[in-house]
Amino acid sequence: MNHKIAVIVGSTRPTRVGRDIADWLAKQAASTPNATFQIVDLKEINLPFLEEKQTPQSGVYELEATKKWKALVDTFDAYIFVTPEYNAGYPAPLKNAIDYLSAEWDNKPATIVSYGWSGGASASAQLKQVLERLKMRLTKTSPALSFGPDTFDEKAQLKDVHASFVGHTTEISSAVTELLSLIEGETVG
Repeated sequence: MNHKIAVIVGSTRPTRVGRDIADWLAKQAASTPNATFQIVDLKEINLPFLEEKQTPQSGVYELEATKKWKALVDTFDAYIFVTPEYNAGYPAPLKNAIDYLSAEWDNKPATIVSYGWSGGASASAQLKQVLERLKMRLTKTSPALSFGPDTFDEKAQLKDVHASFVGHTTEISSAVTELLSLIEGETVG
C-alpha cells in the first residue's frame, strides 16, 4: 500500500526558506518504500483568516476555500509540518490552516520539522501541544534544523540547503520511519 504524506510548508513570508527546506526534505524521503510525499504550500493555498461562521468542530463548512482545504487534507494519510520559529512560536498562517478544520486531523499521524537559529524548539513545542489537542498521533522524533553562520546568502536565502542540513538526514529518516509505523498501525489496528 502506498501512503500519501503531506509536507506542509508553514511559512508564507516573502523571504521564507521553508519551501526550500520542505522540497529538500521531500527529496530526502522520496526513496521511502510505500510512501509518496507531496508539498502543500500554505502560501499557494492562501486561506483567508478564519472566516467560517461555525466552529470547525461542527463540521459545517460554507466557504469554498474551506471546502477545498478540507478535501486536500482528507487525501493524506499523514502530515509533516515544516515550521520556522518566529518570536518563539510558529507562524500564524500555519495556526490558521490547522484551526480551519477539526475532525479531519483526528487520529492522523504527524511529525514536526522545525527550523531556526536554535532549531525552532519553541515553535515545535507549541505546535506539538496544538496537534496533541487535536488528537493527532505524533512521532517521537521531531527534527530541529539549526542555522549556522554561513547558511544564508546576501539575499537572506539558503546558500545550499543540502549542505546546511545534511547532518539531519538520519533524524529525518527516523521521523519518516516512525510516521509510517503510525500509519500502518492505524491501517492494521
